[in-house]
Amino acid sequence: TPSKPRAPPPAGGRSLALSPRMQRDELAAWLRLTLTPGVGNGAARRLLAAFGLPQNIFAQGERAWQSCVTTAQARALARVPEELEALTERTWQWLLDGRAPAQPAHGIVTLGDEAYPPALLATEDPPLLLYLLGAPQFVQGGAPFAPQHSLAMVGSRNPTAQGADHARQFARALREAGLCVVSGLALGIDAAAHEGALIDPPDGAAPATIAIVGTGLDRVYPRANKELAHRIARHGLLVSEYPLGTPPLPANFPKRNRIISGLSQGTLVVEAALASGSLITARLAAEQGREVFAIPGSIHAPQSRGCHALIRQGAKLVESAQDVLEELRWHAPAAAIPAEQPASEEPLAPSYQCVLDALGFDPLGLDALVARTGLDAATLQVQLLEL
Repeated sequence: TPSKPRAPPPAGGRSLALSPRMQRDELAAWLRLTLTPGVGNGAARRLLAAFGLPQNIFAQGERAWQSCVTTAQARALARVPEELEALTERTWQWLLDGRAPAQPAHGIVTLGDEAYPPALLATEDPPLLLYLLGAPQFVQGGAPFAPQHSLAMVGSRNPTAQGADHARQFARALREAGLCVVSGLALGIDAAAHEGALIDPPDGAAPATIAIVGTGLDRVYPRANKELAHRIARHGLLVSEYPLGTPPLPANFPKRNRIISGLSQGTLVVEAALASGSLITARLAAEQGREVFAIPGSIHAPQSRGCHALIRQGAKLVESAQDVLEELRWHAPAAAIPAEQPASEEPLAPSYQCVLDALGFDPLGLDALVARTGLDAATLQVQLLEL
């Protein structure tokens, strides 16, 4: 559509990670377009549709620009951002550093690049530039870096132990079935989803997992996920639309959610409170015409209320990875779906079994458990510890 044109691809149709030195000017032009204040993605796409690559845009004058943008935007385009030269040098050096052997590769994919994922390009607001850090075969492969069969997994930053375990189990099963797991590298469910996808990662042509971050790729946020980010860089990809040096600004994280959902066939919400940012990703997925899935939980758990709200609004209730695969019509070999772990066959003493039966599947306070079992608190605490 006129609001979402695809710009002509760079010479050779390759990402800037593989470009020769003569294309440094092209990098500077793309950075200038993204840095110009007041010129958002929509205005930039109109300019690209009218004039082609950014070098061609800046070869025009204000009068030509005003056929696509406002007078104020045209005046802004005429001014070279003060930080452009330093950022261009920093970014170009970063690209060169990403060519070192036995290290994660660095790359930049532009809106007109053949490596730009078609699913994201078809969304309402595709980023102009995407910075990539990861395994060389994904950064420098030339094909779209995100596979067609991808699923976003999001959820609470403060999940229950059961919720985090669900995220790991689902991610592992979905990845082994051939899906790439996309998430946001946040604490909680995001991190658990990445971890699950990285269990026995494949050495294939598709990344095990993709992390969409809200900072520049020369930073890791949160710091607690630094080691996880390094593992993702070895077996998958970290992706950002933000220039190098961008700090973790609060406004960037909701904005990046459109990329998480846009790269994926669907979005699975594992646990989420009613005010969770994960619901933003689910809403964006629905607006983009993608499937939305939710795992139900206890009616007493605040972390389940967001999932229950999504289900009431039409999200698909799922209890297993197979439910997701069937909805996506993705027929993976049966052997690819890990079987549930069988329960222990060793019988429990009746007193311990009584405690387990009384617990049920919802969180329960000690006083309520005392009332249900008839045991005194000291005996009950000993049995809980031993269990």
